[in-house]
Amino acid sequence: MTFHALLVSKDDEAAAVLNAVLSGFGISTAGCGYPEALCQLGEQKFDAVVVDFDDPHSGALVLQKVRESGSANHAVTVALLSDKAKLHSVLSQGAHFILYKPLNLLQAEASLRPASALIKRERRASCRVPLQLPIRLKPQDLPDIEGILLDLSETGMDVLAAQSLCPSGQIGARFTLPDGKTELEVRGEITRANPNGESGVRFIDLSDNTRAVLKSWIAANAPETPPPDIEPVMQCKLTDLSLSACYVETESPFPEHAAIQLCLKIEQVEVQVEGTVRVMHPGFGMGIEFASRTADDRAQVEQFIALLTSRPGTLPDLQIVPLALVSQSISANPSEPAQDDLLELLHRHDSLNQEEFLQELRSQRSAAASA
Repeated sequence: MTFHALLVSKDDEAAAVLNAVLSGFGISTAGCGYPEALCQLGEQKFDAVVVDFDDPHSGALVLQKVRESGSANHAVTVALLSDKAKLHSVLSQGAHFILYKPLNLLQAEASLRPASALIKRERRASCRVPLQLPIRLKPQDLPDIEGILLDLSETGMDVLAAQSLCPSGQIGARFTLPDGKTELEVRGEITRANPNGESGVRFIDLSDNTRAVLKSWIAANAPETPPPDIEPVMQCKLTDLSLSACYVETESPFPEHAAIQLCLKIEQVEVQVEGTVRVMHPGFGMGIEFASRTADDRAQVEQFIALLTSRPGTLPDLQIVPLALVSQSISANPSEPAQDDLLELLHRHDSLNQEEFLQELRSQRSAAASA
């Protein structure tokens, strides 16, 4: 499977580094100037768009075009910056990743590794198999509803229900694959719901067996072969942890609003938790809010914190795998106040630069250690 990136830059040295790094990840690049990029984005779809902000106005126009085009549904965007002071401005314009110029080959490779993982995850998630199968839907606190399964992927499905569903609600479902033998029972979140009963559902809490069955069936029936499994990011260090959030130091942070899965392990104890990236510091780390949907989810994190506390100086093994470029499980602007200091800091990070944020994080860490 081929992945395509559009590289918009007049910097030949930067282009040479990016071509080498992206080709190593199996991503081909097409280079062009700003005016040509605006035309190409209107005519083609790209898995990634890399834009140089040496010309800030033209760079902003390219990112705007990405948002307006069909590529906005899946394209990963990377901005090249010479001035770190422009970080917040460029992120607010839609850049997912930041590379600082002049580019260093090793740093570019580390920074683009999570971008490559998200590109493959987005392509994999978009690999859907059209269907026309009966399905029984189980909305929360409501009677079962009959429906039709319209398409299926590893991460979700489209359904047509006998009545409209509640957006953002959770739902259970049971259906049998076309072989007539394999019955699956899944849970999901309703990501969109039309008045006519057609809805999109993102799976949550799939069992290992169900996940394996879906993966195998999609690979055998998809119009094109899905990308290979996503390798976890392993070069990361957990520095701060609360019931609702954590901070991870890594050269390869994922972008704000990305949905990820963390696997934390000490000895034989392992906790898997999904979360949303709330703050990303390029080349340094990221703050993550946990998607604690149930009391059991929170209890797992609480038990893990207790285990860490009982073993001073112990660092857990940590792996992170991307789930989606944009999380749909938690509002990006929470209306309720944060319940702990770390989560509250993540919620107001927009008012702080990186050094101010890290200073407050260190202060929280010192206060916790003293307590």
